[in-house]
Amino acid sequence: MTTRKQFYKTGFENNKLVKRLYRQVGKAIGDYRLIEEGDKVMVCLSGGKDSFVLLDVLLGLKARAPIRFDIVAVHLNPQFPDFPTDVLPAYLEEKNVPFHIETQAIYPIIRRLIPEGKPVCSLCSRL
Repeated sequence: MTTRKQFYKTGFENNKLVKRLYRQVGKAIGDYRLIEEGDKVMVCLSGGKDSFVLLDVLLGLKARAPIRFDIVAVHLNPQFPDFPTDVLPAYLEEKNVPFHIETQAIYPIIRRLIPEGKPVCSLCSRL
């Protein structure tokens, strides 16, 4: 059972992580001039937590940035069986993020090249 102290400590640690992510992403954008006034930034969403975090951080920075830029999300639907295709559009609509979903039959290629039960991530990312 989680105690109140553990609950607040976890919240504090999460808050520190969020601040660190914002600071480091903001620094990279400034140091390397990654985003400038009027840019349109495409965030590719795989469905994994890392791409969701990047999108959320960029949305947070956009709200506070001294420059104006737009964000568009793009997702490649690889047509995996039982893939929940409704989750991502609902999330992006909730966040008010314009998006495009490209559908490509990658799953049959993966099944042909990678044995059942083996990780598919490396091939999937290249495709």
